This record gives sequence, structure tokens and C-alpha cells, in this order.
Amino acid sequence: MERVNAVLQHPLFVGALGKANELEKNRVFCRHGMDHLLDVARLAYILFLESQEKTEFNVNKELIYATALLHDAGRARQYEDGTPHEEESARIAGIILPECGFSEQEIAVMIEAILSHRTNCAGDKSGFAGLFYRADKLSRRCFDCAASGDCDWKNKNARLEY
Repeated sequence: MERVNAVLQHPLFVGALGKANELEKNRVFCRHGMDHLLDVARLAYILFLESQEKTEFNVNKELIYATALLHDAGRARQYEDGTPHEEESARIAGIILPECGFSEQEIAVMIEAILSHRTNCAGDKSGFAGLFYRADKLSRRCFDCAASGDCDWKNKNARLEY
């Protein structure tokens, strides 16, 4: 997990997470801090381990965790100027990942998952991007949220699955 720890310590990641945390400090709905990022990582890893599709390009724990850490890195920019956070997150990931030792092929798979974590591009539920999309959605604990009644998220999790 050396490369994942390099992401955690990268100044651009630290700054992006800090800025998003500051902008979300009074947010009533789901926050996107370290708890969320690690929930997504752990869920994605569980889904991967349970998956029968383990043949996709070199998916491993490091790739899963680094993708999870970076998938919401662009949240602050979305709050500031409306840029979709998945686009800004992919841009940030494109800077950080090579500096942390990820290959071009790994980065391409990770950026595809980051770009599609909100909409899962055309509804494709297969492969790493589909697995990651599912983990991100399952990470929300709507059944235990005081703001669930006011939330306009359409796919609320009414029960615990993982």
C-alpha cells in the first residue's frame, strides 16, 4: 500500500481534501471527507473480492484504495464554480497518480472509474467502473441519516447491505 500512502500524503490531495472539508463543515447531508473515502474503498474491495469478474486488468487493493481516495478530490471546485467534481477529481488524479508510481494503464482504469462514479456512463454495471460506482452508492447510510427526509438523492439506501 506504499503508493496509496503516497497519495494520502501528496500535497495536492491534502489540500483538496482540506478545502472540501472546510466547505462541507456545515453540510447536513452526506459529507465527502476521509470517512466517506475509506468507506468507498472498503466496500469496493469487498465487492471486488466477492466478484466473479476478477479478470479485468490488474485490479488490486492499491488501485481500489487510491481510486476511492481521489474520486471526490474535486468537490471544492464544484462548490466554487460549478465544475462537475468528477471532472476535477479526474484532473487531480491525473497529476497525483503518476507521481505516486501508478502506471499509465492503471491510471486510465482509475480515471474511468472516477469519471463515471456519479452516473456510471450509460448504466454499464460491469468492470471496475461499475464496481466502483456501486461501492460509492452503497457507502451512503441513508437509513441512519437525520436529513434523509430532506435529501433529494433518488436512490436512498433503506437498509444495510455491506
